Amino acid sequence: MTEHHVIDQNPTAPRPAEHPGTTPGRGVVPDFAAPPADRPRRRYAVAGTGHRAGMYVEALLGDHADVGEIVAWLDPNPARIDYYDARVGHALGTSGPAGLPRYLPADLERLIDEQSVDAVIITSLDRTHAELVDRTLRAGADAVVEKPLTTDAAGCRLVTKAVADTGRDVIMTFNYRYAPRNSTLRQVIADGAVGEVTSVHFEWMLDTMHGADYFRRWHREKTNSGGLLVHKASHHFDLVNWWIDDVPVRVYASGGLRFYGDANAAALGMGPRPERGTGTTGDPFALDLRADPRLEALYLRAEQHDGYRRDQDPFAPGVTIEDNMSVVVDYARGAVLTYSLNAHSPWEGYRVSINGTRGRAELCVVERGHLEGNHLLDPSATPEDGVSDAIRPTEERLIVQKHFQRAQEVTIPDGIGGHGGGDAILLMDIFRRDLRTASDCLGRAAGYLDGVRAVAVGAAANQSLLTRQPVDVEDLHLGVDLTEHRTDGSVAQGPHSRA
Repeated sequence: MTEHHVIDQNPTAPRPAEHPGTTPGRGVVPDFAAPPADRPRRRYAVAGTGHRAGMYVEALLGDHADVGEIVAWLDPNPARIDYYDARVGHALGTSGPAGLPRYLPADLERLIDEQSVDAVIITSLDRTHAELVDRTLRAGADAVVEKPLTTDAAGCRLVTKAVADTGRDVIMTFNYRYAPRNSTLRQVIADGAVGEVTSVHFEWMLDTMHGADYFRRWHREKTNSGGLLVHKASHHFDLVNWWIDDVPVRVYASGGLRFYGDANAAALGMGPRPERGTGTTGDPFALDLRADPRLEALYLRAEQHDGYRRDQDPFAPGVTIEDNMSVVVDYARGAVLTYSLNAHSPWEGYRVSINGTRGRAELCVVERGHLEGNHLLDPSATPEDGVSDAIRPTEERLIVQKHFQRAQEVTIPDGIGGHGGGDAILLMDIFRRDLRTASDCLGRAAGYLDGVRAVAVGAAANQSLLTRQPVDVEDLHLGVDLTEHRTDGSVAQGPHSRA
């Protein structure tokens, strides 16, 4: 059996060397004015210092250090804080860690007050997002939230009420919107190339490297993540809501755990399984945390403080999320979405078909054509050099075909950063949005309403899995009538100044 060595992904990685573009395409990166020389930097706290925090920490230590600074940490695990505090110290040129103040989750309000925090970057467990947003806004700061906004309808109600009561800003970090392949599809639809959208088919494949990773970590428990229909598919449902500029009103779902988990391991004849990946060799489903210094520091050396294991066997008992899901979504203006997600595919990527009254648009993305040898956990975050597949090459291709005409390929401009070239552009919009010199005609910046719309589909789908019945979104009582709001323009143009 081929031995697989898995390494962590760099969340803001550049394009691979063989990519034809070396600079972003025209119109991909918005124009921003320089910050006024006398304007103080915004003060950020980071709540949750796991892997996902790295993208924001590095941004504030690098490209966006002139407009923002990290002033405090919030996490119950001191080892993970140590890792990032050392990164800040290194960036500041100190001989050791920066020594930034650190707080426990119960002390969020005190952190915001004592450190005069303008905004809290929330990258903690999904189930904690809504509570942290609520407390952050009520304590007088804005929130920057990793997807998903929350895991269920109750969390949506908590967030929508906090926004209504305080008027503070909530920025959703839907980085997939900024990938040029996705924003180009948005432009094609907005230009009317396919006419009025009648249906969307969206198929997403996670391979057995990336897909298995959701079954190794805390996401494997539905109470933590809402399952892949919320944690992962929030990206996908947001894309559809944004692409077609419409609001979901009815959802039906079917799915289950068909590959991972202990029962499926027995059915597949796997035999005894290792309890964890670290120290295991020759198993393509094992993740050895020692193979990557970042994972080792953030998780293996942090276990002594909370017992959390990042490298659990995906076939171990305790998996309560699904790995095969299908969803049908009715939209307010009449379009229908058929969506599927598979978390144990031999290749990774997605296919989208948009049918309209004038024609059809098709986007095909192959992020990894096969698995063989050493691989990154997430090929969308960092495209892999040297991985070739003659039958299924890594590619992104957008085709539009109008009725009674030949198909035409639409050029996708180059992006910058990981996740299809969108991460670095997203970070500009997070930290410099008030410095934009013009509005974004694509409406890529996302706010709390966009987060609610995405969670609405996943939460309704989870309910449908239980009842085996369709679920009307209005029956979730999300705290806001989504049909009264368009999918764009829901974000305030500039951040509040601290009161």
